[in-house]
Amino acid sequence: MSARVPRGSRRGGRRAGSSRPVVPVGPTGHGDLAASLVLIFPLLLAYEIGVLFAGRVNGADVVTRALYAATGSRAGYLLVHVVLALAFLVWLRRTRRWSTLSLDVAAPVVLEAAIYALTLGAVGTLVVERLLGLGLGSSLVSALGAGVHEELVFRLGLFAGAVALLGRAGGDRRLALGAALALSALVFAAAHHVGAYGEPFTAHAFAFRTVAGVAFGLIFWFRSLAHAVYAHVLYDVLVAL
Repeated sequence: MSARVPRGSRRGGRRAGSSRPVVPVGPTGHGDLAASLVLIFPLLLAYEIGVLFAGRVNGADVVTRALYAATGSRAGYLLVHVVLALAFLVWLRRTRRWSTLSLDVAAPVVLEAAIYALTLGAVGTLVVERLLGLGLGSSLVSALGAGVHEELVFRLGLFAGAVALLGRAGGDRRLALGAALALSALVFAAAHHVGAYGEPFTAHAFAFRTVAGVAFGLIFWFRSLAHAVYAHVLYDVLVAL
């Protein structure tokens, strides 16, 4: 999936002296948000149904617990997701986005995300253990699929939302981007240690997740939401294995 083509092909003119279209960057970065949502919805649906059988939800995933509590039963919970799946299929048909789920579009995104996931472990360990001198913790395992919720909340919601708000306030866009990136990474790390389902705080876990939050934020901004989600999920799978 080209993160730049959809926006550049629909908006904007061309730079003087260049045949390439100008690609405006909005609060969600360089990626095509609609295409990203198409790619991650099947993963989200599989996770939401899978947690019923796995019996385990990530500590930071308050959305799934709240939805289950609101529906009141497994049947009601499943019915909500059947409706969501049908609505998704109708939306795909009306917007003619079936091609986004094709192998030639989805495979490069997943392969690129796998590279990010493999790199994150090595880079994160280097920064946290070598540069910060923090020992290895034992509570870094995230549940499969939690990355979907966390990327939607902390990158699409908090990071992009902060960029939009700071952008409206004026000032240097690069400073706004840096502040939003740091804020989303720190809140992402802290969220794993609060509430009844939070993990015990350790400096290593907090620092590692902060580094990971920065990495996922950069992937989200410069590639797409789909790249960030799949990188996060694949990293969780590698840790679990």
